[in-house]
Amino acid sequence: MFERLFFEDPQFFWLLLLLPLALGWYVWKRNRQTAELRISSIKGFEAKPGLLGKFRPILFVLRLLVLALVITALARPRSVDVSSRTSSNFGIDIVMAIDVSASMLARDLDPNRLAATKEVAADFVRNRPADRIGLVVYAGESFTQTPITSDKSIVLSALEDIEYNNMLENGTAIGMGLATAVNRLKDSKAESKVVILLTDGMNNAGFIDPKIASELAVEFGIKVYTIGVGSNGTALSPIAILPNGTFQYGRVPVEIDEALLKEISETTGGKYFRATDNQSLEEIYDEIDELEKTEIEEFRFYNYEEKFRPLILLAGFLLLVEVLLRFTIFRSFV
Repeated sequence: MFERLFFEDPQFFWLLLLLPLALGWYVWKRNRQTAELRISSIKGFEAKPGLLGKFRPILFVLRLLVLALVITALARPRSVDVSSRTSSNFGIDIVMAIDVSASMLARDLDPNRLAATKEVAADFVRNRPADRIGLVVYAGESFTQTPITSDKSIVLSALEDIEYNNMLENGTAIGMGLATAVNRLKDSKAESKVVILLTDGMNNAGFIDPKIASELAVEFGIKVYTIGVGSNGTALSPIAILPNGTFQYGRVPVEIDEALLKEISETTGGKYFRATDNQSLEEIYDEIDELEKTEIEEFRFYNYEEKFRPLILLAGFLLLVEVLLRFTIFRSFV
């Protein structure tokens, strides 16, 4: 909600051109407004003119102020409070299933695959204000990081907390990750249900076959977009854990089961993407964002408040002051 001030009839401001004209007329006619007495010499007059005569122009200034205030009031200043409410004709429930195995720490994306994924996914979440989003993470096993929710702050916080966890069983259980995501969406009443499954490896763990998980997705009307992350050739990846707890890196071949990921996406009506660097990963999420659009209706409410009344009251007050001064203090000069 925001407030702004505007003038309903700004054309009345053209009348302000009368002010310099009135000022010019006043200066030109000033000497003619007082009586004149012509004498041959003023040496016999020692009295100095009174101070009130010097302040008499204040009456004209007050009249100009009254005229300016009335013109401004005629322009009809108004303030408006604008509030908006959005509603979607149909919402989309989305679960992002993210691989968090050790290989996601590979540095072929900047600074690594997992950090780049988190950054791009966060932008994707921010661009989906009308949808509910959930997070699933998986390695050799899977679990729900956050259920589907419309509270984007919760999703973004959960996304930020995602990191490699050596407490999870090692490996890449694509079938487990997809099945968990399907389980989060199977009872959804949304018109459209989508899983974005991201991985950088081969299915080599878990007790659920990815093909079975994709069949479950089809049964519940869930579309799956799959993303393979990793450069072509080799990548600097973790190969061992040093005694101090840090990873030792080495060149490791990038192996992504693209055939499986393509099959999952084609079976469920989705699409497969390959991200070999940060830019391509951003473009993939942008394309998914375009493919899965939510129709949004925005309702705006306007609350107007007229602002001319204080101007009229002030103009009336100044006019009263001008009249009182003219017929009291400056009466002898009228």
